[in-house]
Amino acid sequence: MDNPDSPVEYYEDLPEMAPEEPVPDEEPVKEQRSKGFSFWRGLQTVLGAAFLVATIFTLWTPGSMIESSLEARMAAALEAASGFRPAAQEFPQNLNEEVPSNTIGIVAGHYGSDSGSVCSNGLTEVEMNLKIATLVQKDLTDRGYEVDLLEEFDDRLMGYQGAALVSIHLDSCQYVNDQATGFKVAAALSAQNIAASQRLTNCLSERYGTVTDLPYHAGSVTDDMTYYHAFAEIDPITVAAIIEAGFLNRDYVFITEETDRIAEGIVAGILCYINNEPIHPAQSP
Repeated sequence: MDNPDSPVEYYEDLPEMAPEEPVPDEEPVKEQRSKGFSFWRGLQTVLGAAFLVATIFTLWTPGSMIESSLEARMAAALEAASGFRPAAQEFPQNLNEEVPSNTIGIVAGHYGSDSGSVCSNGLTEVEMNLKIATLVQKDLTDRGYEVDLLEEFDDRLMGYQGAALVSIHLDSCQYVNDQATGFKVAAALSAQNIAASQRLTNCLSERYGTVTDLPYHAGSVTDDMTYYHAFAEIDPITVAAIIEAGFLNRDYVFITEETDRIAEGIVAGILCYINNEPIHPAQSP
């Protein structure tokens, strides 16, 4: 009989056991990986959204919010040089089309729309604009031209064709300073024919100044003149200009008492352009 107390036999009878290995704590590891994965995905999402918002804002921001007046004028000049016209102003264009050489358009500023400037004695700008425009129409008609007397927002302005179009206005009744006297002339910055537009403004400035003896007041030419609405409405072949014939404050007496001379000066400027007369500008537009 074997000795049960024999240590060798006792250990030989025991089952063999594999050494214990530490069980990895899988859940925390998975949780850490999940947290790391979500963080980077989230960061990428935030950055992507920020880039998308910035791009949309850049595309949406109107030019008027970032352009200065000088930049706008430079852009307009570049458009003029390249012959570009905004897509919204689509007219049938035929560059070989002949300009109606005997037709002239005269716009009486504010006529059919509003009063324009109103003086303390009740005299309105539109009243004098219409009086001057009517005198200009009569003079040119007597010379054999076909003259259209147009309202400020006349339906006929859309696609209007003529040898020239001139819009007649007057400046404010309010006192500005002692230098606020005289006239000014402007043409469209985006005119298709820049040379012709410049010639029309030069003719009007030189002839009007000579006839009326009024000074040229360049400092008061505004965007309302250079971006005058009719410039964008008429046919591109029509050369146009706007004239502010005097200040209703300091030039009041001349405007009201020598209205015929104002009309005569405007007619002389138009004829200078149409007849291609030589000009020696004493006044600068």
